[in-house]
Amino acid sequence: MPGFVIAVDRGRYTCVVDGRRIVAMKARELGRRSVAVGDQVHLVGDVSGAPGTLARIVRVEPRTSTLRRTADDTDPVERVIVAGADQLAIVVSLADPPPRPRLIDRCLVAAFDAKLDPLLCLTKSDLAPPTPLIEAYGPLDVPYVVTGRNDDELREVTGLDELRSRLVDRTSVLVGHSGVGKSTLVNALVPDAGRVTAEVNPVTGRGRHASTSAVALPLPEGGWIIDTPGVRSFGLAHVSAETVVAAFPDLAEGAEHCPRGCNHLGSECALDDWVAGGGARRDADARRLDSLRRLLASRERHEGD
Repeated sequence: MPGFVIAVDRGRYTCVVDGRRIVAMKARELGRRSVAVGDQVHLVGDVSGAPGTLARIVRVEPRTSTLRRTADDTDPVERVIVAGADQLAIVVSLADPPPRPRLIDRCLVAAFDAKLDPLLCLTKSDLAPPTPLIEAYGPLDVPYVVTGRNDDELREVTGLDELRSRLVDRTSVLVGHSGVGKSTLVNALVPDAGRVTAEVNPVTGRGRHASTSAVALPLPEGGWIIDTPGVRSFGLAHVSAETVVAAFPDLAEGAEHCPRGCNHLGSECALDDWVAGGGARRDADARRLDSLRRLLASRERHEGD
């Protein structure tokens, strides 16, 4: 019987089968094959969903997409975050904690690698303006939505209508640092979600982990939203250097002038002169070039080990 995996917890897989929630285990014949949130699977055994029952996952359908990351850029072990998504919503708070553009860049690369449509979701606009980030990522033409808290009623999240319109009838995964407001958004979009929220540590400026595992929730209007635990790093050891460069289309024109085989890290790279030569968005291009080179440099160190 076909099912959809919505949660994974210590070797137990919660699946939706004909509207029922079924708890299952992975059949031995699957071996080491991973099963992730978002997988389409086939189950046998007791699929009644009655308390105490346990079905078996005997087949995993080919994945339409796989969002992966490594612990860092030297870690050869890939970790599947979710399967089957078609949109990556990169959740970034405008303040408390402050935005971290390098994580945004890495998430964009991961989305490009997984063939997911990226979406910037800028939260806490009541604490800081979104304009700097919107201008910084304008050259990439990444769609964005801005959310915040209503001044009169702090429990009300503004900007939800636009966000909802971009999520309906899609399978979207939310990724971001702890404390940026992913679970708050999920609770606002799915009224009975009950996701735990947490405050930002006032000493470190980092969010405390609220979600501990990925979970897929159905949107009332149609589609699925997948909440994930906060990340503090997003390793890209599994992504090729060519994919990293391709994820920066705003630098593509300058890269065309580079010599064949250029790794964009040495003095022969033409990107420096192109940026200095007065592109329409010189400052933004310089920041993007810096991000690109940091990603490529980390890959160079890994590949040389």
